[in-house]
Amino acid sequence: MTTEQIVLASRPTGLPVSNNFRMEQVELPEIKAGEILLKGMYYSVDPYMRGRMNDAKSYAPPFEIDAPITGSVVLQVVESKSEHYKAGDVVVGSFPWQKDFISNGKDVRKIDTNLAPASYYLSILGMTGLTAYFGLMHIGKPKAGETVVVSGAAGAVGIVVGQIAKIQGCHVVGIAGSDEKTKLLTSAFSFDDAINYNTTTDMNKAIAAACPKGVDVYFDNVGGEISDAVIKNINFHARIPLCGQISLYNSTEIPMGPRLQPMLLTRSVLMQGFIIGNFQARFPEGIQMLAQWIEEGKLKFTETIEHGFENLPKALLGLFKGKNTGKMIVEA
Repeated sequence: MTTEQIVLASRPTGLPVSNNFRMEQVELPEIKAGEILLKGMYYSVDPYMRGRMNDAKSYAPPFEIDAPITGSVVLQVVESKSEHYKAGDVVVGSFPWQKDFISNGKDVRKIDTNLAPASYYLSILGMTGLTAYFGLMHIGKPKAGETVVVSGAAGAVGIVVGQIAKIQGCHVVGIAGSDEKTKLLTSAFSFDDAINYNTTTDMNKAIAAACPKGVDVYFDNVGGEISDAVIKNINFHARIPLCGQISLYNSTEIPMGPRLQPMLLTRSVLMQGFIIGNFQARFPEGIQMLAQWIEEGKLKFTETIEHGFENLPKALLGLFKGKNTGKMIVEA
C-alpha cells in the first residue's frame, strides 16, 4: 500500500514557512508475522520541533532534509499479526509525520481511552502534563502561600503548571497574548490573575501589581522581554524552571537583553533548564498524580485541534503566532 508523509524540504531562516515542508507518497511493505499495521489518529505539534529544524547541536538530533518530521502520535491498530495487539487497539508512540505505519509493537504502548480521551495522551497524560508536573514540582518546589508566575500560560504546558500550583496553595499569575486567553485562565483554570503582554505597555509594573509579594517561582516558557520583566520582580531564594524560550526560537541572531546574572546572584535564585527526558524513570509517578487530579476534578485541560493530516505544517506555524489555547493537536 502507499501512504503520505510530510518531510522537511529546507531549513527555515527565522519563522518557518509552508515551503519548508513537502508532501510525499511512500510505499509500505507487506505486514509480516509479529507486526501491526497502524493508522495515525492524533499528531502532537510542539514548539521544540522548531529547534530540531535547525542544523545545530542540541539534546535531540536535528531533523534531516528530505526526511519526515517526527513527534508523538496516537494511532489505531488496523491489522495485527502480533499476539500482543488486536485490531481496534489504540496506542501511542513517537513516529514520523506519516498517515500509516508498520510496527513490530515494541515502539508503542497501549492506552486506556476509558480513562481519558485518546488525544489526552499527547497532552495532559503525555509529555505536556509530565513536563508541567516535573518542572514545577521538582525544580520549582512550590510552597503554600508563595507566588508562581507562568509565561506562555495559555499554552499546553502553562495551563497545567498554573493549576498544579493552585493545588499546592499558591497565588498564580499567568502571562498570555490576548484578552480571550487571560479571561480563560482566570475563569476556567483557577489562575488568580493574568496579564496580556500584547496590550501591556509596562510589563515590569504589571507584574509588580499582580505579585505584591514578589515572585517565588517563575515557570519560564517564553524567554525574552517577558522573562526580563518577571526576573526584575524575583524574590530571594526563588526558583526558575526553564522549560522553553519560544520568543527566541526564530531569532536569526543572538538577541541582547538585560544581564540577569547579578539579580540571580544577589537574590540567591536557582534557574535550571530541563527536558522531560531527564525524568523518564519517574513517568509512572507523574501519570498517577495527573490522573488522580483529573479524576478529583482539580485539573482541567483544553486543546486546539486542527483537522486534516495535510495541516500539520500550518498547525506548527500557528504555535509561533499564538493560535493555540492549550495543546496544539492535528486530527487526521
